[in-house]
Amino acid sequence: MSIPSRVKLIDVGPRDGLQNEKSPVPAEIKIALVHHLQDAGLKEIEVTSYVSPKWVPQMADNHEVMQGVNRVAGVRYSVLTPNLKGYEAAVADRPDEIVVFGSASEAFSQKNINCSIAESIERFAPVVEAALAAGIGVRGAMSCTVGCPYEGEIAPERVEYLAGLLQGIGVQRVDVADTIGVGTPRKVQRALEATLKYFGIDDVSGHFHDTYGQALSNTLAALELGVWNYQSSVAGLGGCPYAKGATGNVATEDVVYMLHGMGIETGIDLDKLIDAGAYISGFLNRKPNSRAANALLTKRAG
Repeated sequence: MSIPSRVKLIDVGPRDGLQNEKSPVPAEIKIALVHHLQDAGLKEIEVTSYVSPKWVPQMADNHEVMQGVNRVAGVRYSVLTPNLKGYEAAVADRPDEIVVFGSASEAFSQKNINCSIAESIERFAPVVEAALAAGIGVRGAMSCTVGCPYEGEIAPERVEYLAGLLQGIGVQRVDVADTIGVGTPRKVQRALEATLKYFGIDDVSGHFHDTYGQALSNTLAALELGVWNYQSSVAGLGGCPYAKGATGNVATEDVVYMLHGMGIETGIDLDKLIDAGAYISGFLNRKPNSRAANALLTKRAG
């Protein structure tokens, strides 16, 4: 399949990126970050999650954040909902899409949400049903599709099994995530090919972490399969609390720089995107975890 001429990015920085920050990030900062991202041209933004503040205190301000965002027509705002209680809390804030999640690794599923893969799907089934009945989109996040910190390498058959379960409960599209960043191009392609047995090319996205510096290579490998939806995080924010040493999501700035260099359309203004990354990095008092952003910021200053 030929490489796509356009790509859509879902920025997960406000949710997946910030949820592991130890120090509280005020709601107004998160809201401003969303505004920066949509001003840069992002058409999909993962804003927050509706989980117990006991487990993820950083997302305790979910209502305030969602209510504070000045929505732009044509932008899809998604939220993570781990169970029916979370979904019911989210509905009042009118998300365009809810995200449920499952792991291709049994061990990771147990560590992350204290249940088996099959049990997690049973838990999500009523959430998916309620969302679809309300006209809310449903996305499924598939974690550990290449490797697991507890089980090691994950066979494509495990990915295919999870994709089939998610498709079976009505999930409309899925993210194929290399959660701990151990994937290499061919392994990523095998995970994507397994997923494509249940979901069409328009309904599959790549989600790559850069622990071993492979995220852009894996993005290129996915492009070669025709995948044109990707998740990334502004300034490379994020990590995995259940995988020691796993670094953040691939930086949106780096992905956009590569895509634009390949002549692939994204609809994103790179300069404004860099401003968004500099904004949140400035609040966190560190440089963006993006080579492209730091190089271009240095060029600006010079």
